Amino acid sequence: MSNLINNVKKDVEELLKEDKSGHGIDHINRVLNLSLKFSEKEESNKELVSLIALLHDVDDYKLFGINSSNNLTNTNNILNKYNINDIDKEIIINSIKSIGYSKRLKGIVPNTIEGKIVSDADMCDALGATGILRSYQYNINHNNDFFNKDIFPNLNMSPNEYISKKEGTVINHIFEKLLNLKDLMLTESGKKEAIKRHNFMIDFLYEFFYEEEANDWNNYLDKYLVKKKEK
Repeated sequence: MSNLINNVKKDVEELLKEDKSGHGIDHINRVLNLSLKFSEKEESNKELVSLIALLHDVDDYKLFGINSSNNLTNTNNILNKYNINDIDKEIIINSIKSIGYSKRLKGIVPNTIEGKIVSDADMCDALGATGILRSYQYNINHNNDFFNKDIFPNLNMSPNEYISKKEGTVINHIFEKLLNLKDLMLTESGKKEAIKRHNFMIDFLYEFFYEEEANDWNNYLDKYLVKKKEK
């Protein structure tokens, strides 16, 4: 890994060192590694992929507020610090502006292969066993329950409702967001990885509802999956 990437990584680790919401340096490292894995099969600039992956959450609205998110304050500070050229800087900025589930709800999609690779890697990290653990970490940090038999998911949230939502459960979050991610992949590498992780989450839900004796939720999951296939 180049000196530039190592230095940027240290800056990102410093910015995210207090995070307890599942968006810390562990998440960044997983996204970076998965992005580089995808880039082996997708023709791309690996240094740009690495920089986008490292910086994609340093202005996340959930961590740094709407103003930082809108202006990409931390991203610009780091890019300027290392004198990233204007062409690469534009690619990195535009990619970060288009990465994230809330962006996709608004129809915003990365337009470079580097941005698509990191978008897929970021969403894959919200799937599978890691995705469940990250959702648990985030919701516990917001004093939300893992599961409430009496509260079913809201599957019709607007982008603004999704962004502003604080209350909920881990199980509802899986339905409201995580089970949608498989269909948002932009590369063949991402699609293959997402299917594997998506199927694990389905198996987990069936097993969890069985152990909780939550028959209504097993039925809900059955109907949910049928509707998904029909779309």
